Amino acid sequence: MDAGLSALAWREDVELPLASVGKVLLLAEVAMGIDGGVLDPDEPVSLHDDDYCGGSGLLPGLSARTWTVGDLALLTASVSDNTATNALLRRIGLDRVNAAAAALGLTHTRLLDRIREPRGPEHPPAFALGTAGELAGLAALLSGPEGWQVLMRGWMLANTDHGLVPAFMGHDPEGGRLANKTGTDDGVRADVGILGPVAYAVLASGPPGSDHGLVRAVRQAGALITAASRTLPWPAGPERG
Repeated sequence: MDAGLSALAWREDVELPLASVGKVLLLAEVAMGIDGGVLDPDEPVSLHDDDYCGGSGLLPGLSARTWTVGDLALLTASVSDNTATNALLRRIGLDRVNAAAAALGLTHTRLLDRIREPRGPEHPPAFALGTAGELAGLAALLSGPEGWQVLMRGWMLANTDHGLVPAFMGHDPEGGRLANKTGTDDGVRADVGILGPVAYAVLASGPPGSDHGLVRAVRQAGALITAASRTLPWPAGPERG
């Protein structure tokens, strides 16, 4: 995010499965729709039976069947709620999400399907695919002052999973210095976001059962990112919406 700081990149153009990191594409389209006045954050969205999905989230354990667009976006960003993701994706549409991603310059990063647990051989092979280079560029874009950028950054500031890239960041008492989204699947660990003054994306993929090594690799990259972030001025305080 600093023009004077050289980018640290390795295999940034390799297309990899993203797991729930792909949800940032949906969040970006929702945020732009709200900012542009074509989507009402208070619009109620009723959950359908086929929206419900295990894997992560809170909605399968909650009794309410109707939530606002803004609620669903916050649940998607904060606890990676798969049911909220499916309801939002049904409301917005897969083609619209991918068109928005392309308009933002992401040509290899896209959603392939809704969230499915389990994913069978008759389904697309992954929820989302993409590259670290494109996702780091999107993360850098989110540091901007436009309404949709501030809104999306606020959702990502609420993310509760800090166990990958920011694992060695240290305590952030005001909760305003890390805005990120993680993705976890068998053989996939991914993390994209803004850590202080640095935008990053780290994607790791391997065979089933390689998760321990993938977590270690992402955290090692995170240690480098954290060290780089300490060489630049950090934001003065919380930046929530």
